[in-house]
Amino acid sequence: MPFRPQGNSGAGKHGRTPPPEETLQEAAFLKALGEKQKPVSVKLMDGQTVHGWIEYYDKNMVRLTREGAPNLFIYKHEIMYIAEDSGKRK
Repeated sequence: MPFRPQGNSGAGKHGRTPPPEETLQEAAFLKALGEKQKPVSVKLMDGQTVHGWIEYYDKNMVRLTREGAPNLFIYKHEIMYIAEDSGKRK
């Protein structure tokens, strides 16, 4: 049994609307991570992964605070992704 109705095939949509390029949720996500000082892993475009927590962010960069290592200011265009680490910050 077909899922689409037979007959007037030109009446329906011909495809889905592509998702928006930006959902405007980035700031909310970074704010939540920073307020709770959640430990994160930041995967950089060059393949390197750094760990810490987000202390500050703006439209161009993120400050990653690390224990036992220098803090980093990372430009957002150098970040592949940011993921929450399991466990809690000490």
